Amino acid sequence: MKKSNLFLGLIYLLLAVICLAMALLLESRLEGLLFSFAGAGIASGTLIVLRYFYWSADNNKDKYAEKKDIEHIELHDERKQKLREQSGRYAYILGLVIVLLMAVIISILGMLGIITNVNYTIITTFLLGYLVFQYIIGVLIYRHLNEKY
Repeated sequence: MKKSNLFLGLIYLLLAVICLAMALLLESRLEGLLFSFAGAGIASGTLIVLRYFYWSADNNKDKYAEKKDIEHIELHDERKQKLREQSGRYAYILGLVIVLLMAVIISILGMLGIITNVNYTIITTFLLGYLVFQYIIGVLIYRHLNEKY
């Protein structure tokens, strides 16, 4: 297994310890968020480090090589690549539609006075800005890939 996996796990652990220290030492509204980041970083970092040592052990190297071969075959299978591309496209389009519907629904609820203690125009503007951003990024990525291939 690559050493970069070990370093990534150690970086996660380091960032988690920093978040934990900040959450314990600082009185802030962000304590809950910092504790969440710490828990996620400790869990994922520990898992990455443990996987590294498990797959790097001498008795697991053959199993790891076989696993990597199977992953390589799975990733480069043409049918599965096509399915991944189509599912990504459908998820992208569905995401655009959902963001648009959310912006319209929040705007309608705000105009009807159902949403009162939140400034619905800020939320609607943010959602529409995100929708435009997603669409433009999608077009730019498509053009880049079209020129590349």
